[in-house]
Amino acid sequence: MDFHNEQHVAARRGARPGLPAKVGKRLAAIASCVLAGAAMWGCGETAQLSVAQGTGPRPELPAPTKTLLPTVNIAPATGWPQGSAPQAAAGLQVGAFASGLDHPRWLLVLPNGDVLVAESNAPPKPEGSKGIRDYVTALMMKRAGAGTPRANPNTMLRDAHGDGIAEIRSVLLSGLYSPFGMALIGERLFVANADAVLSFPYRSGDTVITTPGTKLLDLPGGPINHHWTKNLLASTDGSKLYVSVGSNSNVGERGMMLEEGRAAIWEVQVDSGAHRVFASGLRNPVGMAWDSAGQVLWTVVNERDELGSDLVPDYLSSVQDSGFYGWPYSYFGQNLDTRVEQSQPALVATALVPDYALGPHTASLGLARSEGGKLPASFAEGMFIGQHGSWNRRPHSGYKVIFVPFQNGKPAGAPLDVLTGFLNEAGDAMGRPVGVAIDARGALLVADDVGNVIWRVSARP
Repeated sequence: MDFHNEQHVAARRGARPGLPAKVGKRLAAIASCVLAGAAMWGCGETAQLSVAQGTGPRPELPAPTKTLLPTVNIAPATGWPQGSAPQAAAGLQVGAFASGLDHPRWLLVLPNGDVLVAESNAPPKPEGSKGIRDYVTALMMKRAGAGTPRANPNTMLRDAHGDGIAEIRSVLLSGLYSPFGMALIGERLFVANADAVLSFPYRSGDTVITTPGTKLLDLPGGPINHHWTKNLLASTDGSKLYVSVGSNSNVGERGMMLEEGRAAIWEVQVDSGAHRVFASGLRNPVGMAWDSAGQVLWTVVNERDELGSDLVPDYLSSVQDSGFYGWPYSYFGQNLDTRVEQSQPALVATALVPDYALGPHTASLGLARSEGGKLPASFAEGMFIGQHGSWNRRPHSGYKVIFVPFQNGKPAGAPLDVLTGFLNEAGDAMGRPVGVAIDARGALLVADDVGNVIWRVSARP
């Protein structure tokens, strides 16, 4: 189907029965922007602030920008040309730990040094459930390098020679349902599918697990499952799992009844599956990590869209037990989002201000504490963050791995670039960083789901 036919189909679908005409036309126009390229169609606006101005403990928060159409500025996914790699910061070097993977998203380093990789993508939509919104989303995902069917394995990688390259590769688990987060407690490996947490028996050195998983608990799923990635983090004593669950919409536009248990981090008892909401109002929390004492939970959160290129900054924050962080009613504390029809002033009055903004639309996903790392001193205390990159900001933001330095248990100072160069001069995405982890030898591993590579960042000799 050529562009003009695709455009006609998008417009025709926009008027489908059951979808409000105004919404249908708007989504059809967005589809046209995606198909033709945002620059040609002038979809949206341009940032007036730098990413740095939207970063740190007190980011600039301008008034929302209202446009006829939301900003669409996708970096087309191309993959890395032969022999290419991202650029490491001064004092660092980068090489491929493993390549030829299939959309690697998340990482877990096991005690014996083996590395588990979740090769995953969004679960398929049920037949008959796809409307114009799904059509537009699929177009954007395809252009950005996602949206194609995957085998959904968890793959084991082993650096048997200790040279920074995985020589041994094995599918540890297969038949999973859009897996993402992983956690090992004793001899139980927990995997978060898009709709449930499963438990598998594991012994150190296993390369294949054939025993069926045991369901620990169900997670919010369903035919929409907008933010489908569910991450896991074990408590330091191994008695609990923390599960990050993203919202089912941008700002509750589908109705809050579909947000039950979402936009939250759950606390789950490992022995029974009993659970509670540990913190709420977190639009899409993904990466989680403990502080150096193993007492304070930290997360990175993807904030809301369609308020312009300068809003709203994603953020890194400590997470308070029973804390509320604003979504969908407010952002970065008590800044009201007037698009939300049902205001909750009493709840908004309790909204906590995140610790540290990470710039608007950077899609900050991966999070790893620096402890155990053997990189230069400037990377000794703080958090590594994988920024997947924007699709709705002009110019682009993210598309890098950064380090936020800490002092006395809190972010302190400007972020440092660790890996850059994921976009080429034409604005194409050769790679997109996602999960990050410290390996057994103190290097930083980075999952690149467009380049299909696990990069390994180490100190220069």
